[in-house]
Amino acid sequence: MKIRPARLQIGDTVGLVALSSPLNMEKIGQQLAFLDELGLRYKLGNTIQPYEGYLAGTDAERVQDLHAMIQDKEVKAIFCVKGGYGLGRIIDKISYPLIEENPKIIWGFSDVTLLHTTVNDYANLVTFHGPMLARSKGELDELSKKMFQQLFTPIEIQYDEQISPLHTIVEGTVRGEMIGGNLNRIVSMLGTKFELDMRGKILLIEDIGESLEQIDGMLNHLRLARKLEQVAGFVIGNFKLPSPNETEEDVIQLLEHYLKPLNKPALAGFQIGHCEPNIGIPLGVDVILDANEKTLRILPGVE
Repeated sequence: MKIRPARLQIGDTVGLVALSSPLNMEKIGQQLAFLDELGLRYKLGNTIQPYEGYLAGTDAERVQDLHAMIQDKEVKAIFCVKGGYGLGRIIDKISYPLIEENPKIIWGFSDVTLLHTTVNDYANLVTFHGPMLARSKGELDELSKKMFQQLFTPIEIQYDEQISPLHTIVEGTVRGEMIGGNLNRIVSMLGTKFELDMRGKILLIEDIGESLEQIDGMLNHLRLARKLEQVAGFVIGNFKLPSPNETEEDVIQLLEHYLKPLNKPALAGFQIGHCEPNIGIPLGVDVILDANEKTLRILPGVE
């Protein structure tokens, strides 16, 4: 069983860090009011400032920012405010024993998939796959905001077709630990020390800006690496395609090609990832995936 971090209380302080790409300072300013709505205080990490180039500071600065927030007793949760690119350069420099000794909520998605997978495995800690505060589209929608409540109360999340239409790719029911996130980042770790252990797990995948050909290539890479056959079940999040000529139906057909021969429960259509709403969920907890009834039940992520 993985460690579940302590729940948040009204008045707690959260640490905000940019561990990947730099952020537009105006965009983060618009979102800080949401933390006020939640009744939270916040500390800005040293990486929350304008930077030139495609990284929010040097590798050393970004690692130091994360470690400082982990060690800060006042900080009860760490919110990654921006995705993009950069975490892959520092995952081998992070102190996972430090995180395991100071377990706290870690929240984010996209490039943060690399942090989720390494913290789940090397710090034995549940993390949270959810929307960033630095967004291009202004305020979060109401359902995405509501999902932050799981950080204050240990609640079981039930995702069904009341939230979004779901499509069964392979029928069946399975229980297991959910892992994963961004497909591109999962594939980028193959052949490294940080390669995702998928044996008996429920795998979440989502992505943005990848063509059908690129998605095909990544799924085939996982197939050739014999990763797909190890998975117990598949939760398919949102795939935002770059071309209007490519549709969600095309993605479903592609997934059917790779997943049907495996005969493992697979359900698609989850509003998880680069979409609105973006349903925040814990990773590293047990879930029950029922592709017959089209439901996903997720155990609480906090203590």
